[in-house]
Amino acid sequence: MRLLLVIALLVATTSCAAFSDDTAADGKVTVAAAFYPLAFVAQRVGGDHVHVTNLTQPGKEPHDLELDIKTTAEVSDADLVLLEHGFQPAVDDAVAEVAEGEVLDVADVVDLKDSTEDAGEADPHFWQDPARMATLTEAVAASLSKVDPDHAATYAANAQALVADLDQLGTDYEQGLQGCARDTIVVSHDAFTYLSRFGLTVEGIAGLYPDAEPTPADLARLHQLIESDGITTVFSERLVSPRLAQTLADDLGVGTAVLDPIEGLSDDTADEDYLSLMRENLAALEEANGCPT
Repeated sequence: MRLLLVIALLVATTSCAAFSDDTAADGKVTVAAAFYPLAFVAQRVGGDHVHVTNLTQPGKEPHDLELDIKTTAEVSDADLVLLEHGFQPAVDDAVAEVAEGEVLDVADVVDLKDSTEDAGEADPHFWQDPARMATLTEAVAASLSKVDPDHAATYAANAQALVADLDQLGTDYEQGLQGCARDTIVVSHDAFTYLSRFGLTVEGIAGLYPDAEPTPADLARLHQLIESDGITTVFSERLVSPRLAQTLADDLGVGTAVLDPIEGLSDDTADEDYLSLMRENLAALEEANGCPT
């Protein structure tokens, strides 16, 4: 990995010259965002004054990200890098080795929950809570204003508009998940525990990371839970195989549906954004848990 970073530095002025020249010519602030929710906030807050690069390409699983020479050089060249330390080790390494601009670590500004499955680890999936996304929004506005003080008023206004959208989203979740027949959901991996803010109990088949395999004891416990609580739906997700969720649902004769962790976009969601996907998730939760319409 260290050799790759050194190579990236050596070739940054040539392989990424067009990127650097273009952004310098149009005067935009360059932002390297580690994965989609961070890129979404940066683009909404920065608007026309920023060029945002999502280091995790659409359709790729962000937990498994490895940086190539081009993306490592983009970290080096960026005026602002957004990351969540511990979530993507390859990004952590690149930032430590080559980042020259401002760096904003989500873990420094957002109150991360402790993982319920992996002792000693923070749960990185904060964006499932719109209130925490609002906290990030304000921090991004402050960082952009530091890098580009001439447009600070625009960044503040854009952040205020996004915070209003996020506040409304939180209200929609609070109202939509009241009075439901059930309040427990079974999901593919442990990416949704921040939804507990809205009264949900979340049970993951896998742990914090989607490639973790459940033990026989885990599966036995989920079998019992689904039967005892009358759960009608096991949620799979985009970007990873639905095998575990489908097998569990088939064993118990219950249905499946998609609950998007919104870690990244895919071909199916290329025309969507964080807000629309969160609302699709809300509709799926309301149907699965028998919530009043």
